[in-house]
Amino acid sequence: MKNTFAIILLIITVFYFQNAYSQTLKPGFDIDEFAEIMTISARTGSPLHYYTDSAYIAEPQKFKLIYRSAEMGLLNLWELWLSPDKVAVITVRGTIPKPESWMSNFYAAMVPAKGKLTLDSALVFDYELSTDPKAAVHVGWLMSTGFLAADILPKIDSCHQQGIKDFIITGHSQGGGISYLLTAHLLHLKAINRIPADVVFKTYCSAAPKPGNLYFAYDYELATQGGWAFNVVNRADWVPETPISIQTLNDFNEVNPFYGAKDIIKKQKFPKNLILRFVYNKLEKPGKKARRNYEKYLGKVLEKEIKKMVKGFNVDSYYHSSHYVRTGTTIILNPTPDYYKKYPQNSKSPWVHHFHHPYIFLINPQLLQNPEFIEAK
Repeated sequence: MKNTFAIILLIITVFYFQNAYSQTLKPGFDIDEFAEIMTISARTGSPLHYYTDSAYIAEPQKFKLIYRSAEMGLLNLWELWLSPDKVAVITVRGTIPKPESWMSNFYAAMVPAKGKLTLDSALVFDYELSTDPKAAVHVGWLMSTGFLAADILPKIDSCHQQGIKDFIITGHSQGGGISYLLTAHLLHLKAINRIPADVVFKTYCSAAPKPGNLYFAYDYELATQGGWAFNVVNRADWVPETPISIQTLNDFNEVNPFYGAKDIIKKQKFPKNLILRFVYNKLEKPGKKARRNYEKYLGKVLEKEIKKMVKGFNVDSYYHSSHYVRTGTTIILNPTPDYYKKYPQNSKSPWVHHFHHPYIFLINPQLLQNPEFIEAK
């Protein structure tokens, strides 16, 4: 009996230590880890001049590029980088200066965070980014997520077969918006055992816009709490303030002081009921009208244009909300006087605070100093 107990204890101990030491990624924001990830993100599908010469960004120290996808959907692209200690980086390219890429941003109506998207004549994207029926997300970035996920999943499977279980998901700007939704999608697939249980995901979005409504944010934050997802924001950058958010009374939880307000107003005596009804309509109707216009022009109208670009694309229905909110744990980069000397406020240059370079300057300015250039001087 004692020998049997000792053997069982040994097996449990070996199993514990194997799992404890097989995981390289740790929770929490690691500025050095993020700095390395930014040098990768800056290179993801970027032209050479973006990170060389006068716009130098240092080379990644640990990671090597092992795969770059073809462009897909609305000209979306992702890369897979790998380190010697078996950490893989799934990095999503941001917006490029082409109409199809910008269309992914402008197609900003919301759709339910659970459902199906017909991406093209050969691909249907089944997704569940939240269990809350009130959760909704940006349809343009969801479309991009669907195309990318179809290519990413086989690579995750292949990596796992080679003993690679730790994955960092990252993206800058539009790539960050997509990374939110990709993270939620992959975590759901892990929950239903489509992705092995020992796979670990850690997400570093940067300069990311708002991906969905409050109820999506709640579930995303619950799923990644404990230090497994971050959005790094330069407070001088306007992109994380987008998309424009419109909150109406319908965006509140069902139990709220506004529920049944019309019935309460009807019960008031004349002329108090008329005055209250007038005030209520003044507060309620503009928001509803703005939300309907948002859905019409940034949803149904743009959908027609996207169908010209991506044959077979189809959306079953939109979610009647435009209440976009900031999502997840946010790391704020605070510009200094030295920062503004290098990146001065300039209304004619709206991107001055948005690209990788100003973000890297606030993290580690040495990563922007080309040793060869300095030595030549």
